[in-house]
Amino acid sequence: MSQKNESVGPRAPRVCSIADALDVVGERWSLLVVRELGFGVHRFKDIQINTGAPRETLAARLRKLEEAGVIERRQYCDRPPRDEYVLTASGRDLVPVLVALRVWGERHAGAGAAAGADGASGGRGQALP
Repeated sequence: MSQKNESVGPRAPRVCSIADALDVVGERWSLLVVRELGFGVHRFKDIQINTGAPRETLAARLRKLEEAGVIERRQYCDRPPRDEYVLTASGRDLVPVLVALRVWGERHAGAGAAAGADGASGGRGQALP
């Protein structure tokens, strides 16, 4: 467990690995990038289209996820130089978390919850691997 959030007094934050995880992937665009990579989408433009992320934001999130060891950048073309992104072992470990988040969202958030969805697969009709 990280000492980053270690409590130093009665009113200090508690030590929490959830908080540590949220420092890495705890915002919308990072989780959507991991979702897309889990679906097998690896190229910047495709990730951008599927997430709707602004170009600069997406570039920053990809760098952050790469620095954190969640994704890896690989060159797939020399001329012009082009990269694609893949999940590392650390990133693949997030897939069950996203599946659970998707199920929760289908049950409790968005249009499916408002319509009384029973948790059946929704969205694109695809499941993350």
